[in-house]
Amino acid sequence: MSKLNTVVFALLLLAGMGAVHAEEGGYPNADTNVADQASLQRGARLYFNYCVGCHSLQYLRYSRIAEDLGLSEQQVMDSLDFTGAKFGEPVISSMPAADAEKFFGKTPPDLSLEVRAKGADWVSAYLHSFYLDPARPVGWNNSVFPNASMPFPLWELQGVQTAVMSPAKPGEDATVEKLVLKQPGSMTPQQYDQAVRDLTSFLEYASEPAALKRTAIGAWVLIYLALFTFVALILKKEYWKDVH
Repeated sequence: MSKLNTVVFALLLLAGMGAVHAEEGGYPNADTNVADQASLQRGARLYFNYCVGCHSLQYLRYSRIAEDLGLSEQQVMDSLDFTGAKFGEPVISSMPAADAEKFFGKTPPDLSLEVRAKGADWVSAYLHSFYLDPARPVGWNNSVFPNASMPFPLWELQGVQTAVMSPAKPGEDATVEKLVLKQPGSMTPQQYDQAVRDLTSFLEYASEPAALKRTAIGAWVLIYLALFTFVALILKKEYWKDVH
């Protein structure tokens, strides 16, 4: 097998493994798009209204958000900064760590790399899967991440779901068979799907802000490679024209 064929085979194998891994996760496609600036802006608004009270984005600065999302400094500081941070500072939750441990048993995690760690599909499924559970300390549970010590911040938008449990097998706990929307929220299911898509897209952007510029640069790199290949073919033809 030639070296080129070996490389192509390896890439196809890796792609196949990635597809199998995604299928094994069993989560619906989050359908995120970090190139959609309007979606990122809506996602940022949701994050700072519902999430930043507990969760930081310590590797992302307000100034970077303004630059990447096409917002002015005044727009960011007036609409997204609820902690009194300066424009050049990172996004840090205002909740003291001691209070967080007292309320939730542990400090809520920083979400800067959440999508990189678990994937956009997982995050989207998680935000769709909260349900009422009086047995839990915060009154909520999650079918994607069972027994998570986190209240559901978006319940006013999605509404209140309850779980239909499957019969418990001997020696095993009952599992969630399906979730039922018992009390509608302020959004329709379609609107909530879009809201989760926007929020997940923003978290995907936060996990790697450089992805926006890398994508833009990538187009120019491909154009350069195409031109270089064209010139190389012309040079090859010129150098070898007298060889018979």
